[in-house]
Amino acid sequence: MTPINIELPTPIHDRARTLATRDGVSLDQLIATALAEKMSALDEESYFNERAQRGSREAFDRVMAKVPARKPLPGDEFPIAR
Repeated sequence: MTPINIELPTPIHDRARTLATRDGVSLDQLIATALAEKMSALDEESYFNERAQRGSREAFDRVMAKVPARKPLPGDEFPIAR
């Protein structure tokens, strides 16, 4: 592990310490996990943006044209607004 020194606003530090205690983990572990989750979310967003750039409306329409027209299966109906 690599030690780092960060400055947190007091309310965030207090809340993080409370959450770490509640979860039974160290403050370091809570922060490492939170950072890993944030990094994963940012990576996921980049991944989907890159995938969207490779897609095309024409390819989507070709695939959708292969889907048979039929009523939805029970439970798959679109809810009707009332």
